[in-house]
Amino acid sequence: MGNRTTDTAPPDAPAWRDTRLPAAERVGSLVAAMTLREKLAQLVGLWVGADPAGGEVAPHQWDLTDAPPAWSDVIAHGLGQLTRPFGTRPVDPSAGARSLALSQEQVVAANRFGIPALVHEECLTGFAAWRATAHPAPLSWGASFDPALVAEMSRLIGASMRAAGVHQGLAPVLDVTRDYRWGRTEETIGEDPYLVGTVGTAYVRGLEESGVVATLKHFAGYSASRAGRNLAPVAIGPREFADVVLPPFEMAVRDGGVRSVMHSYSEVDGVPSAADRGLLTGLLRDTWGFTGTLVADYFAVKFLESLHGVAADEEAAAALALAAGVDVELPTVRCYGEPLRRAVERGDVPEELVDRALRRVLAQKVELGLLDPDWSPLPPDVDDLRLDTPEARDVALRLARESVVLLKNDGVLPLRPGLRIALVGPQADDPMAMLGCYSFPAHIGAHHPDVPLGLDIPTVLDALREAHGEVTHVRGCEVRDGGVDPAAVEAAAAADVCVVAVGDLAGLFGRGTSGEGCDATDLVLPGPQGDLVRAVLATGTPVVLLLITGRPYAVGDLAAGAAAAVQCFFPGQLGGRAIADVLTGAVSPSGRLPVSIPADPSGQPGTYLSAGLGLRSEVSDVDPTPAFPFGHGLGYGEFTWSAPRVDRADWPTDGAVELELDVRNPGARAGADVVQLYLHDPVAQVTRPVVRLVGYARVPLAPGATARVRFRVPADVTSFTGLDGRRVVEPGEVRLRVSRSSADVHHEVALDLVGPPRAVDHTRDWLTTATVKEVAGS
Repeated sequence: MGNRTTDTAPPDAPAWRDTRLPAAERVGSLVAAMTLREKLAQLVGLWVGADPAGGEVAPHQWDLTDAPPAWSDVIAHGLGQLTRPFGTRPVDPSAGARSLALSQEQVVAANRFGIPALVHEECLTGFAAWRATAHPAPLSWGASFDPALVAEMSRLIGASMRAAGVHQGLAPVLDVTRDYRWGRTEETIGEDPYLVGTVGTAYVRGLEESGVVATLKHFAGYSASRAGRNLAPVAIGPREFADVVLPPFEMAVRDGGVRSVMHSYSEVDGVPSAADRGLLTGLLRDTWGFTGTLVADYFAVKFLESLHGVAADEEAAAALALAAGVDVELPTVRCYGEPLRRAVERGDVPEELVDRALRRVLAQKVELGLLDPDWSPLPPDVDDLRLDTPEARDVALRLARESVVLLKNDGVLPLRPGLRIALVGPQADDPMAMLGCYSFPAHIGAHHPDVPLGLDIPTVLDALREAHGEVTHVRGCEVRDGGVDPAAVEAAAAADVCVVAVGDLAGLFGRGTSGEGCDATDLVLPGPQGDLVRAVLATGTPVVLLLITGRPYAVGDLAAGAAAAVQCFFPGQLGGRAIADVLTGAVSPSGRLPVSIPADPSGQPGTYLSAGLGLRSEVSDVDPTPAFPFGHGLGYGEFTWSAPRVDRADWPTDGAVELELDVRNPGARAGADVVQLYLHDPVAQVTRPVVRLVGYARVPLAPGATARVRFRVPADVTSFTGLDGRRVVEPGEVRLRVSRSSADVHHEVALDLVGPPRAVDHTRDWLTTATVKEVAGS
């Protein structure tokens, strides 16, 4: 990163500085010249200014609180990565970029080869830096069903990171939600692998197109932990692992051009991911062909000893991780430092494994221009660096609007002018209610209460008063503790409509009700919030239930009594404005649920991807039927759909079928609909989900306009892992369901897959292509 002006090298420059040479040759010449200490220095990060004793960054940090190595000692042999120089404390963007450039100058000057460090930062909801735009959380990306807009967002995130001197972003999260109690549900895109894969791959493309290295996480199985508990063991069969957990990662590796992967903290069937050679090398590299760098989740190499118990000491932990395929230890040097050096010098670890990781690390630095002779540590226009730009705010607002899901509406929405509105609930007037746990204000800013947020974050109250006029506000209760304020109930009783805003507070490791380490024992709304909603409902005033959460909660009884219900998933710094736009009708809602909304908290539901046996209600006193299913969402107008047309009834097992329908907006307001395509496989050699998403199209339409939606569905999308453990396209009857949600079928098309069974692999044609073309207007 930095200024580059030439593609040549001085005549006396070493080979690794010569940009005319192939990258492999440049890397090889450097590897051959390095000592073991210099090699290992490229395989570690260094986190300056971090305080692990606070336990706010990774689990069990309190086990890792010995003094960090001195800066001068570490950089004397070089440095692989600098960890989160912007995401450790609030720092003015321009000052931070200058400070980072100074650190890079010191790194370059201290090591024999003048190699700078690669700099990484978190970027899940935007560049995790003070005064950077806070975008909607990933569940909101999923709710938008709009990969193109997500890619537009990530391109802007990447551009802001590049402008600050950052090379790598630790996003996106491609874990598929399996248990809503898991605290990191808010970081996932949803409960369906096709949705997660397509939206997540779009994020990867945008970040990579900006020149920033995207990092897939957490590879793999992290979200399937027992009882939804962070870092609990994962008990999952190989078929579920292959058909649900892996596809988003496959898609992003093959189609996204991703250049980095982060392994997870998980242990799957007793094997920690950091030590799983079959996963990290056999599958990821040898089978899928991934050629980038594989980085450790923070402190996870040490965890092989301290948490998993598969290594006797740090030397053994380093040996296991390196052999498995972990190239870089993050966030700071520990096992890959002196412990690994001792193991190599004793002959316990082949130096060839060090060189293997080193080549990958150096190749990435070559790609980024860090070994070029004209590389400069100071980004251009550093004094004018702005991380929260009008363009970024515009995208954040558009994505927030598209992600608002109208669950139910008895006609109270949109709010009519002149209505007396009461707005109650702890989410009504709190800017932090808009933000996920990896946004800078929640992740870092919470530890610096004397520092301003650095962003203008209008609350729901701010935005609703601006849009509607006078609004009576009473907080009503806290998110987690205390009781219900009677004044909130009185305000509701005196109003024409009461909007009750409830939900989550994002944090880490118990600091919030949602976020990393903030797992739930059940799906009841936290604290007294359910009591507040019931008290307001009892007044008889029409109630709009507004949920601003990081996970779906079992609100079936609360929604049943409300006149309307609206679901948002941490919609970002412009989320308050987006919510007000929907409530007042300035925008017609078009979000669709990326997760189901459970009906009853008394039992833990599975996701919608269940085989028939898991959906039976008569075999148990726990009914798994959700209050609102995956894919559900309403608007302020009713779009009409034609019957679908297909080009064939016989679908070759090595071919594709085309299906099209017309979508019309007969109403008087602009809006967008989402056409969803599901597969139902009535009979298969192993049990299959009753339905699963295989395609979708977001269809924006002006009043009176009609669009033709065409899906091309390759037979490979019907594949699954068969009895022999191989993925197969199996002939027989299948049905494509054109649907408004996973449970609301508009039309079913029966087709026969004909031809021989076909074994397919990661090179399969897994994407249903959707085209939307307007064919008539008003």
